[in-house]
Amino acid sequence: MSEWWSIEVFDAAELPARRWKDSYQDKRTEAAVTFGAMSWEWHEHRYGVVFEVLFESDQQWEAFRALPAVRSALDGAPDPLNGLIIYRGRGGGAGPRKPRKPKPAPSASAMAMPEPTEERVLRLTVVTAPEAPEAPEAPEPAFAAG
Repeated sequence: MSEWWSIEVFDAAELPARRWKDSYQDKRTEAAVTFGAMSWEWHEHRYGVVFEVLFESDQQWEAFRALPAVRSALDGAPDPLNGLIIYRGRGGGAGPRKPRKPKPAPSASAMAMPEPTEERVLRLTVVTAPEAPEAPEAPEPAFAAG
């Protein structure tokens, strides 16, 4: 079964990973094709670069990885101790090889939606001023002066 492998190189203070990629890109790609790579891709990110390569077998990957040209390129990484990661799978934020299964819908999504109501339409073609309210009558005094 074919497997993707990734070599991720991070920027260092004195040397950006992009310059490392420009220096070793052709030799790495040529070596990968020579040792049976079915596909390869270079990705540049804001933090560095990723070289992804697809080999049909682990033996092809191991042979590629053991090449002196590949080993010297890895040793020439901007920070070979803390800025170099080699792992199985696609690099960067590629996610899993197999898509996730859909999660079941929450129980609230099974609730029926309310029926649509009739829309009220107001037709405002004539505007009239409201009538002035009548002045209130003066209350009768409770006691008579006398």
